[in-house]
Amino acid sequence: MTTVRTPPPPRLPVRDKAEARDRAWGGVSPMLTRLAAERATGVLVRERGTLHLAEGRVVHAESPLAPGLDVLLTAHGTLDADTWNQAAAEADGAPGAGLLLAGRGRLTRGALELCHLEALYDAAYFALAPSSSPGRFRYTGAGRLGAVHPVTVAALEHETLRRRDLLHRIWPDPATDEAPLLHCDTLAAPGLTARQRAVLHLVDGVRAAPDIARRLGRPAFHTLVDVRRLAAAGVVTRDPAATPGPTTRGTPTPLEVRGPARPSDAAMTDPLRVADPDITLLKRLRDALESL
Repeated sequence: MTTVRTPPPPRLPVRDKAEARDRAWGGVSPMLTRLAAERATGVLVRERGTLHLAEGRVVHAESPLAPGLDVLLTAHGTLDADTWNQAAAEADGAPGAGLLLAGRGRLTRGALELCHLEALYDAAYFALAPSSSPGRFRYTGAGRLGAVHPVTVAALEHETLRRRDLLHRIWPDPATDEAPLLHCDTLAAPGLTARQRAVLHLVDGVRAAPDIARRLGRPAFHTLVDVRRLAAAGVVTRDPAATPGPTTRGTPTPLEVRGPARPSDAAMTDPLRVADPDITLLKRLRDALESL
């Protein structure tokens, strides 16, 4: 009997999920998406923050509402302020100062990358918020700031939208995000975490969430998570006499309108729970900061 051998069928192509996601992504900022496609290098200035790009990737972000890399590195003793200030005077910008210190052995590369990513995502969350004025882009020379850990525009915008959705699920009213905070007249606060108690201790009718984040040396977004949970529990509220800030005016309404979720919801347990290498780094940084 003659045996007929047929060649095995060709292997089906395996789709690169990350690449497909990037191709399908429309972005929260059309200008930023276009700059990424152009592999542009320069500075994108928006109403509430600034993004620095190198060959279409984001290498640094700044916002007056988010503590910078210097605060995250010096607040808990990783570096002393004098060491940072000296490096900042020699380098051009925070990433350059961090790279300089890492090169001198004053800071490990891992700690620098973790804090840099946290500061970048934190500032970008505010910089990419809806604004009443268009952004402006200024082309610059390559490598001016130095790149610690570049982030793709698609990854940055996906994370920004995830953070918006997370805050909405905790408590859909953004009024407490930037206004001065007040204690509510509650007989007894529910069981609070150590992080929430630290935030509550600084609520004085004058400080807003970004001010509290800077005093604690924590990322502003993590503080917003704590503040919204405290607001959802009826522990804090915003000063009714304060003028609503940009967040209150400009936060978009998600497609699905949901009521406030309880802080114990499984989805809210880990505000950095997502299968992304950069976010995994951020989670490690959060755990490291909490252990200090």
